[in-house]
Amino acid sequence: MATDSWINETLYAEWGQRFLVKRELARVQSDFQDIAIFESASHGRVMLLDGVVQITEGDEFVYQEMLTHVPLLAHGAAKNVLIIGAGDGGVLKRVLQHRGVARAVMVEIDGEVIRLAKEFLPGIGGDAWNDPRAEVIVGDGIDYVKRAPDAAFDVIIVDSTDPIGVGEVLFTDEFYANAARILSAGGLIVNQCGVPFMQADELRDTSLRRARFFPHVGAYVAAVPTYVGGFMTLGFAAKAPGLDAVPVETIRARAEAAGILGGTSYWTPEVHWSAFQLPPYIAKHLPARG
Repeated sequence: MATDSWINETLYAEWGQRFLVKRELARVQSDFQDIAIFESASHGRVMLLDGVVQITEGDEFVYQEMLTHVPLLAHGAAKNVLIIGAGDGGVLKRVLQHRGVARAVMVEIDGEVIRLAKEFLPGIGGDAWNDPRAEVIVGDGIDYVKRAPDAAFDVIIVDSTDPIGVGEVLFTDEFYANAARILSAGGLIVNQCGVPFMQADELRDTSLRRARFFPHVGAYVAAVPTYVGGFMTLGFAAKAPGLDAVPVETIRARAEAAGILGGTSYWTPEVHWSAFQLPPYIAKHLPARG
């Protein structure tokens, strides 16, 4: 993986990126995947799973803020939030920044990811691990969603790897059917759908699958430097109409009430609204709206 103090990402066979390594901090083969954490010369500490960059200290705020603040503020009154994956703790931390959230359940299948993130990436999760509103479960998200009661959550946030290996089961009909069941009447789910310049099939196939169980399906974008290939798409599926088109001033008022306005580095009310205005090369992969 490292060659002459460089680490090369293995996401695409034909194209990639590499990091100059200052030092390797951890390398663990868990029951599910190969986990590596190293100190880079440019992006702070970096975590890779099976050779693919998952998070860097340098730009994690982009992905984490957009994966969290967009669905919570689009919903507007989320009290119970389910997080699938996100073992680094960054999504949990930002969910708990919202004053109105009463309960955040995080289900991560690989306990080694949590352990290593706490040890080597402590700033990403911060104090979220000890928040009394947080319930952190090391277990199978599919099984949790299957067993959860109807309408138990207002928002589901899925922070998974791509639909291969350990993350594949989070992109199935069974998962989305159960996700729809356990969401409240105005509930919604978001999940990463890859970089469509390189992974258009992922966005298209996942959107078609979600549309079988949710009447309102779309996506929004975030520009994460280390997710190479341009915009990353975040899939958005809701039970109620219009949650992807909430006016900027409404979003601003909700953010102020939630206590996050002015405390972000990427997300703003304007960025929130504009993230749903998709370039045609991305929009063409979504189901046609009726």
